[in-house]
Amino acid sequence: MPAVVKLCCGISYPHLRSMSGKTKKDQRGKAFLFSIQMLYAERDLFFFLPCKHEGLQRTAVAVIGQEITHMKHWAQIKHHMGKHAEPKTEVAVSEDQLFYIQHGKEALRKAVSMLEDRDGWKVEIKENNGDVICSKVIPGTGKVFRLEAVLEASMDDLYDLLFVRVEEMHQWNPSVQHIKVLKRAGPETIVTHEVSAETAGNFIGQRDFLSVRHSCKQKSSVYLGGAAIRLESFPPQADFVRAEDGPTCIIIKALDEDTTKSSFTWLLNMDIKGWLPKSIIYQGLPRTQLDFTRHLRKRLSLR
Repeated sequence: MPAVVKLCCGISYPHLRSMSGKTKKDQRGKAFLFSIQMLYAERDLFFFLPCKHEGLQRTAVAVIGQEITHMKHWAQIKHHMGKHAEPKTEVAVSEDQLFYIQHGKEALRKAVSMLEDRDGWKVEIKENNGDVICSKVIPGTGKVFRLEAVLEASMDDLYDLLFVRVEEMHQWNPSVQHIKVLKRAGPETIVTHEVSAETAGNFIGQRDFLSVRHSCKQKSSVYLGGAAIRLESFPPQADFVRAEDGPTCIIIKALDEDTTKSSFTWLLNMDIKGWLPKSIIYQGLPRTQLDFTRHLRKRLSLR
């Protein structure tokens, strides 16, 4: 995928510099559209046009399965591009950044696909407040858990708390010792190092996680995906067992009848490593989801 982007840009850029006037603008538009079509051909689940510059309205294209939610035809993109001025600035994306972005997008695609398959889920826990946790065994992945809840917060508030200010999570979630953003690959993708806290009753023990986190924010929903990643510059630490997330995701959707509330769906897919038997692990993971949701509600109540 990064090679496709670089090839498209490398082929078109020298020729575009030598053009002038209307022809230059037209050719740039055609080259840009060609690059978009090449990317679409790779069947990305979530792909975004460049962020907002002078005179260019940011447009989001989200592909879920076969559905394009914001623009259904490439002709519409061409029409949109034709009526806006060429941006005066260009944002360079490194090969490393493209790798992290693609890793995050692919994790999100796989996690959403797991949630969309509604067959085979078994109810594990039902709380009096309406929270429900179901589980499912997926071949090649293992047992995953899906929590569904309704939270008294807007979609934007939850996005800000869970993604934009993720490094502050230890302030309201006692099961987290710290989360540090190590790399930023644009506004939607980050690489984080997380260390779980030593808490009473946590028989799983401390773990650390190195993960890519990717966000997709739409008008009425937010997707937060993630998966483990390995970096030579950040090997496993001697003091912790390096656990692995993912593919995992959180889906937040605004409730039509009440904009101050949101539906909250969390797919937990984790390999904690270590020596504990899976039966013990599978008892602890759904409790971790309930604890997290309880701490999140408490944080939201303090706004």
